[in-house]
Amino acid sequence: MAKGYLKVNVYGEDITNPIKNATVKILKDGNEIKKVNTDEFGQTSLIELDTVSKEYTENEQVNVRPYEIYDIEVEALGLNKTRIEGAQIFDDVTSIQNIYMSSIDDNQEVDVTSITPNTLWGDYPPNIIEEQADNGIAPIVLKQVIIPKYIIVHDGVPNNSSAPNYQVPFIDYIKNVASSEIYSTWPKETIKANVLAIISFTLNRIYTEWYRNKGYDFTITSTTSYDQKYTKNGTIFEPISNIVDEIFDNYIKSGVRMEPLLAHYKSNTSEKGFLSQWGSKELGDKGYDALKILKYYYGDDVNIYKAEVTNDYPYSFSSTLKKGDCNNDVYLLQNALNYIRSSYPGIPIIKNPTGYFGNETFNAVKAFQKAFSLTQNGEVNYQTWYKISYVLTAVKDLTESIY
Repeated sequence: MAKGYLKVNVYGEDITNPIKNATVKILKDGNEIKKVNTDEFGQTSLIELDTVSKEYTENEQVNVRPYEIYDIEVEALGLNKTRIEGAQIFDDVTSIQNIYMSSIDDNQEVDVTSITPNTLWGDYPPNIIEEQADNGIAPIVLKQVIIPKYIIVHDGVPNNSSAPNYQVPFIDYIKNVASSEIYSTWPKETIKANVLAIISFTLNRIYTEWYRNKGYDFTITSTTSYDQKYTKNGTIFEPISNIVDEIFDNYIKSGVRMEPLLAHYKSNTSEKGFLSQWGSKELGDKGYDALKILKYYYGDDVNIYKAEVTNDYPYSFSSTLKKGDCNNDVYLLQNALNYIRSSYPGIPIIKNPTGYFGNETFNAVKAFQKAFSLTQNGEVNYQTWYKISYVLTAVKDLTESIY
């Protein structure tokens, strides 16, 4: 029997409130098979679970679901019992299940979310291709490509006014869509190519203000008929999460056009201008890198670019910080980690921030990396820097400025 792994992160309303000592139960077919408690970061230990062989993710097939599903129940003092149905476990992959718990309500028994199947396995409607302008009217556009802090996801077709809107952090949205649309067992360069297509599609909707131009109050929809599959509380997979953290501010565009490419894709197609997801997997198996895969489908004039503006990130990355460094970036890092401790007291305090990267800073960085499922090496690379900046912004939303 193949094995996969699950890590559950339990929060209150958002990531600024990790829930310590929550009871997490893993269930299969209604039967409890594992029970663990969360640590000071609101995390469980890594849970090993049975699943199906990754061979079923190698080729398109309809006979065997290529992942196993489990239910998760969480209880914590003062919070509503929460249940996630259908968390997905792939062979030799760590699944990350974030669970957000609401304050206790006598009128509500259990908060339940059912995770829908991956789009490569489930039955979803095909995309409706829309022109970039209606009736000759040019869309409203931004002045530059922007990575926003949040986007608004409409959980239905555009004209369904009863469907809810969700405010979702941009990076979390990209991780969610990629985890809903491709398999995390695929080659790294295939995953990277698909993530870049997803980012570019999303940034095109933002740059052109596509839905605002039509009178709607959201950024993008969750339906494959019009946009990309967003799954509320969906399982995130570590290989995908790591790649998104690395390239979240990259996108593709074509030739001299200003806007990010509206990078359409289908599960399997030879249609010109569409990325074939299964085809990209085959190219990855052949050793194609991400850019070569993207050029294969979108044309030779497609290239990778970096967004001009990253909104609401207080610091920009300059270079990797490590033990022995002494500069202003280290000083900013030390103060940021001390500030984040107000929500994550498991991060040890840096008693005297001086700008020197010593043992205290090293240990604080490693604790932060543990809390957010990053490589625990004590070095602050691009991924760790922007995660610190992101969490700092979230914590600052609840408190006064550190400046």
